[in-house]
Amino acid sequence: MGNVNQKQKPQQLEHQNSSSSSTFTCEICIEPVTHPNKKFNNNNKCTHPFCTDCMIKYIQVKVEDNVSDIKCPALTCDHSLDPLSCQPKVSHQLFNKWCDLLCDSTVLEFDRAYCPNRDCSALVDNECGGRGVSLKKCVCPNCKKPFCFRCKVPWHAGYRCDETGEIMDRNDVAFGVLLERKKWMRCPECRHCVELVKGCFIVRCRCGVKFCYGCGKTVCNCRASILDYIFRFCIVIVVFSLLCLLFTST
Repeated sequence: MGNVNQKQKPQQLEHQNSSSSSTFTCEICIEPVTHPNKKFNNNNKCTHPFCTDCMIKYIQVKVEDNVSDIKCPALTCDHSLDPLSCQPKVSHQLFNKWCDLLCDSTVLEFDRAYCPNRDCSALVDNECGGRGVSLKKCVCPNCKKPFCFRCKVPWHAGYRCDETGEIMDRNDVAFGVLLERKKWMRCPECRHCVELVKGCFIVRCRCGVKFCYGCGKTVCNCRASILDYIFRFCIVIVVFSLLCLLFTST
């Protein structure tokens, strides 16, 4: 008997091609997967061959290790897993814990302080630029009361953070508020208040110390001090020019 060449029907060829294209080998468990819905999809960010079961276990391990930004397990991939695309695949409890880690990691990027008001105690974030950004006076968004973000006490108007322990009664607090409203400056040596009515920004305290009224430092290069020196220099130039014109005219 001779060999009989039987031609396959087009429908059979199409079925074989589709089944072969949907079959893949998971790079985690190294097992062939034939069901197309078992392939994990990272919101089309990357298309590595991982089965859904292995990725669920991978996410669970990362969440248990308190990792919020879960990267794709492929060695050459730097994409992060999309939590929303993973939500239908993982359990509700696991997804909520993952979301909590994401929220905590976002909040930890900022300095935090609790409102010192006993009736409030709300958590306040320094959103002015993250860690390293200096913030002192802050208003609680919950109770609307000011407090010092640096030393975590109610706002000490007119006093430095290292002087807050010396405030004993309401008179000290009232004087501090007045000092801040009048924009008086304290002497850096004796800490007495000085008021500048007019004139040069370089003032002399009654204790004999000279300091800048703009920043409160004895030696500084602040804008107020520089502008004051420029103003005084211009006055000297104008007076000198007038004297020169006076002598030349005579």
